[in-house]
Amino acid sequence: MKTILTIEKENISNLSFSIAEVIPDPNGQKKRMADLYRSQTLGNLLHTKVKITFEAADQQIYMVETTVWAVGNSFVSLKGGVFLPIRSILQVD
Repeated sequence: MKTILTIEKENISNLSFSIAEVIPDPNGQKKRMADLYRSQTLGNLLHTKVKITFEAADQQIYMVETTVWAVGNSFVSLKGGVFLPIRSILQVD
């Protein structure tokens, strides 16, 4: 199992991301989207933070605790104008 590094959301823009999907299973992708939409609702209504685990292009796993403002087709918008590609997200808690 890989070590998960904690990262501040402001440092995410310094990372590179692969074009590869980190969750190959369609059901896993659906669950991720449902979790992202739930986190968007929590962020907009209650300003609740969630933990997002994602993989960078170098295959390093990171975890960020942040507020999700919006979920798009390919990216999520985090508090502070930071964008994270959905295809790189492994888990939302």
